[in-house]
Amino acid sequence: MIEGDRRKHFFLHLSASFQNNIMTENQQKLRNNHPCFADKPGNLGRIHLPVSPACNIGCRFCSRVLNDTEHRPGVTAKVITPEESIGVLHKALKICPDIKVAGIAGPGDTLATNAALETFRLIDKEFPHLLKCMSTNGLLLAEKADEVIKAKIDSLTVTVNAVEPEIEAKLNKFVVYHGKKYDALEGAEILIENQLNGIKKVAESGITVKVNTVLVPRINGAHIEKIAQTVSSLGATIYNIIPLIPTYELKDEKAPFCFQIEEARKSAEKYIDVFRHCNRCRADAVGVPGVSEFSKEVYSDNLVFSDTYSHG
Repeated sequence: MIEGDRRKHFFLHLSASFQNNIMTENQQKLRNNHPCFADKPGNLGRIHLPVSPACNIGCRFCSRVLNDTEHRPGVTAKVITPEESIGVLHKALKICPDIKVAGIAGPGDTLATNAALETFRLIDKEFPHLLKCMSTNGLLLAEKADEVIKAKIDSLTVTVNAVEPEIEAKLNKFVVYHGKKYDALEGAEILIENQLNGIKKVAESGITVKVNTVLVPRINGAHIEKIAQTVSSLGATIYNIIPLIPTYELKDEKAPFCFQIEEARKSAEKYIDVFRHCNRCRADAVGVPGVSEFSKEVYSDNLVFSDTYSHG
């Protein structure tokens, strides 16, 4: 299926869902202004603000680096502070007036520090017209759900790669939770419990919750349907299956074939609307997805090039 057909399929499926349910004000705003949810996203831009470099889990497929060459999540040319993000936004909006969304997707976890939530509070004061979206691994989501809600987030993405600890442990080496490191299976149990409780809390507030899953066919390929069923029952409304980019400890894994991605999506669609046009954006992406990219122009000052493997 070509990309245009995939996008059309997604929106037809999404439209049917909305027709069967009263569309909330939040969903309407996203559909009108967010390039990931809109019927016609061609002129809708977004900016990712890289204010969250620290992470608290050890994904086996994640290599967070600072550079301006790779095109994948977990990569940014630089890290900025919440205060600097306001100046960056002013610059970005001059370069790309089509920006409707301010998002934070790392390059680490948005809840590992207070930087992301503080950034959203500043954005709400300076740019109240912009939609605000964030991504998290969900380790701290249950206990910080009220703070996320108070920050007036419009959409939240939670990466859930398994809902069974035995599978999660094959994808994640450890978590650092309240200052203590928990390895493999024990860490997976903590992570999954907090993710699912957090999704439920945030979804009940009216915030649109999207769930991402990194598809590693050998490990969680047969588990996708159960993930979709579980998160849908907790209030998530959109599901995004991201094909593995083989790197770090999973560098020798094979990336999913197209038929494997499609099989996973079909199994998930039994329970939840499936997002089909993810660009696997960088943590400093700027512009209209698939149309324009202005990250180098926006983040061009004082570029720093070094690895950031800390999971603190």
